[in-house]
Amino acid sequence: MKETPVELSSCTPPMPPSKKKPLFTIFIVLVLVTGSGWQIGFSITDLTAGLPEMGSLLVQLVPPDWTYFGEVTSPMMETIQMAVLGTTFGGLIAFPLSMLAASNIFHTNWITVPSRLLLNLIRTLPELLLAALFVAIFGIGPVPGVFALMMFSLGIIAKLFFESVEAIDSGPMEAMTAVGANKLKWMMFGVVPQVMSSFMSFFLYAFEINIRAAAVLGLVGAGGIGLYYEQNLGFFEYARVSTIIVYSLIVVLVIDFLSTRIREKLQ
Repeated sequence: MKETPVELSSCTPPMPPSKKKPLFTIFIVLVLVTGSGWQIGFSITDLTAGLPEMGSLLVQLVPPDWTYFGEVTSPMMETIQMAVLGTTFGGLIAFPLSMLAASNIFHTNWITVPSRLLLNLIRTLPELLLAALFVAIFGIGPVPGVFALMMFSLGIIAKLFFESVEAIDSGPMEAMTAVGANKLKWMMFGVVPQVMSSFMSFFLYAFEINIRAAAVLGLVGAGGIGLYYEQNLGFFEYARVSTIIVYSLIVVLVIDFLSTRIREKLQ
């Protein structure tokens, strides 16, 4: 039996990408940048005039006052402790709140929508404003800094975590539902094992950010190394400021290295 030859349909070659789209995008970006600079009064002339002042400031920062290391060790440790407590408390609250915000865990809008609105509200408030509010409540010291970092960590971890929860494989949950598992067991044995490594990764990421943020919170009286930044800058002790910067850099690099290694182990 003779096979009828199949005629190949004529394929039109794909059109080359239009050159107008990238040019239009560049034009829009230039308009936005130029308009923003004009609205806020940005001037290249002022920037050029300020460069010599920046150079003189850098000269005053060098060399650091190495004898000042011993004096700032205690507040630096306080800064790290604030970050540890704030991140831990924020992560503990973020875990259940993320479950409430995930649409594949709770399928009702009256649970997920208020949870997401709460998370958006928390992320809207910057950590310096939170620290200032808590200083007004608790007074000057590390306690307001811990609460500010807790809220800041809660916003970051919960946002990243509930998006990770929504991307999990639904197969284990469907199997557990089929055998009659309740919601608590469904989450503990079907959801948590899939997202635990992601949660720890987000937790460590928030801890890295909080080390940097905790150093600034002292500027509003929330304890830590930031108080020493404010004092030395007020008295133009730039060599001591340089010492604090070097010390903070060492601490951040060590913590960044350790958290990177831990995240690699979790993957």
